[in-house]
Amino acid sequence: MEKKIKVDECIENLWNMKEKGQSALNDLKTAMGDEFNSSLIENLLHDGMVMVTDDGVEITLTEDGEACGRRLIRSHRLAERLVYDVLGGDFEAGACEFEHIANPGLVNSICTLLGHPRECPHGMPIPTGSCCRSSLRTAESSVMRLTEMSVGQTARIAYINCRDDKRLHKLESLHIRPGTTVKLHQNSPTTVIECEGASIAIDESVCADICLWKNEPARKTHETQNISMERAYTQKKGTLSSLGFLKKFKTGGV
Repeated sequence: MEKKIKVDECIENLWNMKEKGQSALNDLKTAMGDEFNSSLIENLLHDGMVMVTDDGVEITLTEDGEACGRRLIRSHRLAERLVYDVLGGDFEAGACEFEHIANPGLVNSICTLLGHPRECPHGMPIPTGSCCRSSLRTAESSVMRLTEMSVGQTARIAYINCRDDKRLHKLESLHIRPGTTVKLHQNSPTTVIECEGASIAIDESVCADICLWKNEPARKTHETQNISMERAYTQKKGTLSSLGFLKKFKTGGV
């Protein structure tokens, strides 16, 4: 099993290199660090997974190697989406193990459960599977970006496409994550949303990363319901700026 994991990780690194336009053997050595060894490359050559130039400078995946890489990368990035979108945990740690043990049927089931996402939490493309091709049009028509929302509209976040880990953690700290219901208060000159009872200003570049479900009844959180009730009460009393309300109404920014 340990040998298989090392082979898988080598193929995965070669796939990542291909996405970056890299093919130098030295780039693979750098990516793998202490895990790299020449016998690993010899095994991949023997199995027909890679090709190495005569001068030993360039290394690329063969057709069989790309098929294996596609399967591994698809499993890894879908696992990241599952952990981040559904479980809310460290999406990198669990995904590294999942890719080595998941079978195609399980991976397709997870993909379907998540609505056939196009990108992982880092914003990298998720290779499509057989389950995606028949439902791609349906999935696309079910999701909209925050930039497409109308003022006053409420919707639930489906997923967030972002390559910046710091930005992801910042959004998470503000409760802007998959499954959370948001309401658009204004879209000019700055986009402002209500999320978990807080009024939050969102940068335009971040708005394009936040995708929400269309035509789905938004689910109010317990906190939002409490704030709505308190707002109604204070309006009736003519004291919208009462101390009790202001303590609950927080303002943040991304």
